[in-house]
Amino acid sequence: MRFNQRVLEEAQDETNPLLERVKFLAITASNLDEFVEIRVAGFLQRIEDGYDLAQPPDEGGLTPQQRLDDLMERIHHFVKAQYQCLNEQLLPALQASKIRILKWNELSNEARAKALEFYEAEVDPLLTPVTIDPSHPFPRVMNKALCLSLLLRLKRRGLKTPTSLGVVTVPRALPRLVPLVCEAGFCDFILLHDLVESQVERMFRGYEVLSRSAFRVTRNSNLYMQEEESRSVLESVRAELHNRRKGDVVRMEIESSATEEMVERLRTNFELEPSQVFRTNGPVNLSRLMNLYSEVKEPNLKYPAFTAKDFKLSAKSTDIFDELRKQDVMLHHPFDSYKTVEEFIEAGAKDPSVISMKQTLYRTSKDSPIFTALTEAGQSKEVTVVVELMARFDEDSNIRWARELEDAGVGVFHGIFGLKTHCKLALLVRRDPDGVVRRYAHLGTGNYNPVTARFYTDISLMTSKLEITSAVQKVFNYLTAETESDSYAPLLVAPLTLADRLVALIEREAAHAKAGRPASIIAKMNGLLDRRTVEALYAASEAGVEIDLIIRGMCSLKPGVKGWSERIRVRSIIGRFLEHSRIFCFANGGKDEIYCGSADWMPRNLMERCEVVFPVTQPDLHKRLRDEILAAYLADNTKARLLQPDGGYVRAPRTDAPFSAQDYLMRLAGGADEKVPEPLRH
Repeated sequence: MRFNQRVLEEAQDETNPLLERVKFLAITASNLDEFVEIRVAGFLQRIEDGYDLAQPPDEGGLTPQQRLDDLMERIHHFVKAQYQCLNEQLLPALQASKIRILKWNELSNEARAKALEFYEAEVDPLLTPVTIDPSHPFPRVMNKALCLSLLLRLKRRGLKTPTSLGVVTVPRALPRLVPLVCEAGFCDFILLHDLVESQVERMFRGYEVLSRSAFRVTRNSNLYMQEEESRSVLESVRAELHNRRKGDVVRMEIESSATEEMVERLRTNFELEPSQVFRTNGPVNLSRLMNLYSEVKEPNLKYPAFTAKDFKLSAKSTDIFDELRKQDVMLHHPFDSYKTVEEFIEAGAKDPSVISMKQTLYRTSKDSPIFTALTEAGQSKEVTVVVELMARFDEDSNIRWARELEDAGVGVFHGIFGLKTHCKLALLVRRDPDGVVRRYAHLGTGNYNPVTARFYTDISLMTSKLEITSAVQKVFNYLTAETESDSYAPLLVAPLTLADRLVALIEREAAHAKAGRPASIIAKMNGLLDRRTVEALYAASEAGVEIDLIIRGMCSLKPGVKGWSERIRVRSIIGRFLEHSRIFCFANGGKDEIYCGSADWMPRNLMERCEVVFPVTQPDLHKRLRDEILAAYLADNTKARLLQPDGGYVRAPRTDAPFSAQDYLMRLAGGADEKVPEPLRH
């Protein structure tokens, strides 16, 4: 929730372009959806299952119910802040920029005619109005489906009939914002549910519509997998996906204008406590405002266009394989184009000298060139793909991709039961012109997803180094046959070696500090929750190690506590791109070691997933990670927030020399020749 608060601050920040602020607000709503259907649902599940014991005193001493009550209060405050941002900041600013979201009664005759034309042709055929009575039970409301509820009374001459409830589901297949006729330079829209609401009298003829309101329910979306000998992992996941759509309701959002009678009828139907009902001072489901960002073609209201830097082969290299025999290639996305990764996989599919291909897929995109290349390669090569079916909210698409890959002749595996396959690995085996069979590997911190690669920051390493490629081969053997190797060095592999090795690296820094040698840790990741790792960092701080943590999201470590964590600093960067790269730098007595990988320092990554962390040893790449990338994030005084000992965050102090890490890295990609300013370097 604190991370989402930092995202909301970007929506509130008037220095950001207006439509980018709208986008940030939509992201907070999407984040909150996932938090409720997974985290809040998890609390409710534990309480229902009878786990009501208080935490240990050092973890707060609260019962799950007390924690849930506190959390729900925080969420209510957050939702209020979201709608304040929308109503008091964004909507007035949009109107000033001649972008309006209008109500039905605000439309001109011409706009109404256009809206009705759309309604008749596209909307009406998809609607199914339902009146709740003894012969029409309450319809099954899908997870996060927007609906209209109506309080109805049957029209009978001279009789006052009892009220009943009507429900209409707003079609998901249609855009949530309907564009209207633009007048006097204005770009106007009406929300789809407002358009449907304007026509409810037509749907419920013979009834008087006493009140109406949009609502949406969020259901428990956790998968509760049971290992069954008679069922494959794929079939288990598919069955659980069906159950997810029918999960218990954990939240109801409803417009604040809804009558008490309507709210109570819905709350009772969904068996919710009052704290699980959220009244919204505006449209339900702010995540749909993302449509506004894509529909409005106003470049001046968005970030300036950015073109990623294309990778170029060295002067004497004939292709990517020739290049990798000479040196490693490292890319920092999205500043470096992701096309290079796509072309590496495509080269493996098309090159007749490539004998086999292996790859992990956690999340990818529709129409991905990588997926196409693997499918084509399956026709003529030995191709193995490990597809993670339980990538949350991507399970359905991953099942489809697994089926299509199998149909194309690809060997599809689903990793080790009970462990998510989260590592990002590709391995090509090629018979080179000199007759030698070599392995070429890609290792990354982000998913093989060309879409998210344009706005997630990630690291890619491509190499032909024998020690790394042979270790990657061992990881694939582990994933497909669950055969463990004596050693995966130089890779750190979860859940086998990573957790212990990570603590050993931290303890090594503490030993260097005690011996008077250079000792420091710079670690960039998405989350830090692992207790053992946190305690090792505290001990290292007490031993004299200087520790800088760049953590986008959750962090359970308390920095800057006297006699405990005085040498630890934690910052979070929230900006144009989602910070997703994991980079770990250990001073090691003056012989720096730098690692990148797919794992955060969280229990689920260290013990419940297959993760790979890899060293970057080539001097120029090592220097780039330390002196260009990490140095920039530590110098950021524009988009950085600093974690305080009490768990709150404050913005980094603004100076006369504002510095944004992401802006700096974009300038470098554009050809600028500059370094992180010396006064700002840590």
